[in-house]
Amino acid sequence: MTPDTPRLAAGAPKQRSRVRRRLNSALRMFAALVFAGGIYAIVAPGGAQGAAPLTPAAEAGKALYDVSCISCHGANAQGVEGRGPSLIGVGSAAVEFQVETGRMPAARQEAQAERKDPMFTNDQARQLGAFIQELGGGPQLPEGEDFASKGDIARGGELYRINCSSCHAFSGGGGALSSGKFAPTLEPATDRQIYAAMLTGPQNMPVFGDNELTPQDKFDIIAYVQNLKSDSDPGGWGLGRFGPVTEGLAIFLVGVVALVFAALWIAGKS
Repeated sequence: MTPDTPRLAAGAPKQRSRVRRRLNSALRMFAALVFAGGIYAIVAPGGAQGAAPLTPAAEAGKALYDVSCISCHGANAQGVEGRGPSLIGVGSAAVEFQVETGRMPAARQEAQAERKDPMFTNDQARQLGAFIQELGGGPQLPEGEDFASKGDIARGGELYRINCSSCHAFSGGGGALSSGKFAPTLEPATDRQIYAAMLTGPQNMPVFGDNELTPQDKFDIIAYVQNLKSDSDPGGWGLGRFGPVTEGLAIFLVGVVALVFAALWIAGKS
């Protein structure tokens, strides 16, 4: 044996110990990764299962969407820049309103999409809404068609004058806004369309969620608006139903002129 043999023999155990430590560290790291992956699979199992299948109504809506909407709103309703916004989270209520009133599909980009003859039937509009709802969620309308019968007309009038008349006028005839925009007339609006407009705030309209106006508040407003259509001018001559401007003008032209003539007649008699 050479003089270096004891030194080499003593260094061999140290080398093996260092290899064992590294191997143990790698095994612990692997075990930690496996444990973390298992915990994630338990807590979030949905990510590995894929998307839930669509209902029949949503499947029919998807077929319509792929033909008429995909070019502007994208394959997954994520929106297309310069063409159409994302529909994720808008809910079936917004889709029903826009499609049933003919505002969508839009013919062109403009200050405001106007109401026109719809391209789809109401059933097809609701199928499109069901597809968008299942795709990304969002506000939904209550079941049924008749909401006005559930509301109180008098209370609805108070709520309408506070929240709606500044844009839609006291008569529901609509009014001008800025930059070529306007609040449309409520004359052709159905119960569901009025509810959807309050719930989703289309275009320039503010959103009246259930925290601002409860579902019963919305029913009351709908009852008042629909009553306006059948009970026109309950107080007499409507003066075009444009609100206080025409009323003030009528008072000035009729009332003040009458007072002037009355004063002249009194002065002539004296």
